[in-house]
Amino acid sequence: MRVLLVGNYEPDHQESMQRYASWLEKILKARGHQVALIKPCPFFSNLSSHPGLSKYLGYLDKFLIFPWHLRRLAKTFDLVHVLDHSNSMYLRVVRGKPNLITCHDLLAIRAAQGEFSESPTGWSGKLLQRWILSGLRRARHVLCVSTKTANDLKALTGETGAHDRIVYNAINWNYQPGAPFPSGFASKLGLRAGQRYLLHVGSTSWYKNRPGVVRIFAQLATMEEFSTTVLVMVGKAWGAALRILIREEQLSNRIVEAGSVSNEELQALYGNALALLFPSLEEGFGWPILEAQACGCPVVTTGRPPMSEVAGDAAILIDPENIPAAAALIASGLQRREQLRADGFRNLARFDQEVIADQYCSFYKAVLEDGYATER
Repeated sequence: MRVLLVGNYEPDHQESMQRYASWLEKILKARGHQVALIKPCPFFSNLSSHPGLSKYLGYLDKFLIFPWHLRRLAKTFDLVHVLDHSNSMYLRVVRGKPNLITCHDLLAIRAAQGEFSESPTGWSGKLLQRWILSGLRRARHVLCVSTKTANDLKALTGETGAHDRIVYNAINWNYQPGAPFPSGFASKLGLRAGQRYLLHVGSTSWYKNRPGVVRIFAQLATMEEFSTTVLVMVGKAWGAALRILIREEQLSNRIVEAGSVSNEELQALYGNALALLFPSLEEGFGWPILEAQACGCPVVTTGRPPMSEVAGDAAILIDPENIPAAAALIASGLQRREQLRADGFRNLARFDQEVIADQYCSFYKAVLEDGYATER
């Protein structure tokens, strides 16, 4: 099978989408398929160093230059897979070929429709999300990464007659338990040998609930069993509001700002952590849950989908908006830490790379056999 994968524009710095694209390209080639991964190339965006202007110039790269290249190249492949729902406008470009699109989450579209007061959307963002939703409404074949995403898609698009299928994400890096800290890394973070710490992995997006992470940790820090425990936060630099909250909670010496880390460093952080604290308010999937479980790290996450869907019964499930109850549940739940580790390893079987690859290939076959090569 000749498969053309359509990836994301690298200057947008969507690391998880880049890793997803690389994983799928690798696994399909291992199955003997002829695969090419293409992405819009930066040209116009390189003409300016101003972030705002560069962003708008990038639209020319993505929506003016790239469609011409995509249309020409798609003619030589059996099937085109657009790897991110935010590029749904490319489906019109390849409507003469069997095609499908992966839908990861609908958070930006829902925010543009005013559902989340925490995430106001400007006029240009609203236009873009309307365009994306229009493309999804015309999609013939949609792969959703969770039941929650599939339900959100149906709520936004209605009964369009599209063929959708739920295929979970697989872990896209070979995380393993027992990895030691790379030389000098622990001391760089200020962690002592044997230091007990909780770990949070997430971006600055509102739904990652960084303030909730801090408040839950503040509650835990008052308990005797967590009196020497620190919190390590991985991700982009803290904003001013989070720094103020940390000072107000008197936790400046108990919370470590780790910033961005390598896969090897993250693996070590997972493997040596007391638990992953992942109380997201919304997600499309929740990769850190699986990454932590693969490293033998117990998981604390939100008891609502898709977090509960991904974690299964192998996590401590909390209400992130009830801070005292969440802290109490974490404290009691971590008394069965070894059972959580074992349950986490067992849960990973649902997300085995080969199992997921089989499901991708099965869906590709269904798309080709559908005989409906055009966009609706």
